[in-house]
Amino acid sequence: MRATSIAAFAAVLAVAGPAAAEVVELSETSFRSRHTVQIDAPPERVYAALGEIGRWWDPAHTYSGKAENMTLELKPGGCFCEQVGAGGVRHGVVVLALPGQTLRLDAPLGPLQEEGVAAAYTFAIKAAGGGAEVTQTLHVGGARPGMPGQLAALVDQVLGQALLRLERYLETGEGG
Repeated sequence: MRATSIAAFAAVLAVAGPAAAEVVELSETSFRSRHTVQIDAPPERVYAALGEIGRWWDPAHTYSGKAENMTLELKPGGCFCEQVGAGGVRHGVVVLALPGQTLRLDAPLGPLQEEGVAAAYTFAIKAAGGGAEVTQTLHVGGARPGMPGQLAALVDQVLGQALLRLERYLETGEGG
């Protein structure tokens, strides 16, 4: 099952297009990914747009194939969830919500969920150049030895794309 999940995730990435790889730390049992963009929108608007995830998340990286099925409640305990038919999936839970500044989720995304790892997914937002600088990080720990080497670059690519889609959504109104 795990090999199938990795293969499916890799296949989706193959058609996803390029994104800068920024795995900033990699060990046998952990990895850290980081991406930063400048967005022509105030920090408060950027933060609010995180809660509009169904408008900018890539449908190729969903279980349902429809980004509009994704929701993210911007409050502690809030669900980063996706409706899938009569069921659904919880991608993560908000653990820190500071409007206009920081959103952090406990979110082992995609194939990481099956691995049983701990994952902190953070959006740090600060005013910069008349807009906002957004740094997105994912810190994954508690992995089985060797797993980060198999998945870090793939997960990093998906997250890099997600941040670029958020930027595009805020600057043009289009998520794709």
